[in-house]
Amino acid sequence: MLDLLKDLWSFMKERKKFWLAPLIVVLLLLGSLLFLAPASVAPFIYTLF
Repeated sequence: MLDLLKDLWSFMKERKKFWLAPLIVVLLLLGSLLFLAPASVAPFIYTLF
């Protein structure tokens, strides 16, 4: 996982694609919320979409 992040960072640095960073952070946060959230938080997640 750490190698993937290093490769992604070097890709963004070489190609000047820093606009991808906020998108990746938001996707990671949503993924971790969906993965780690208990069933009681499910109604909150549904209101986001």
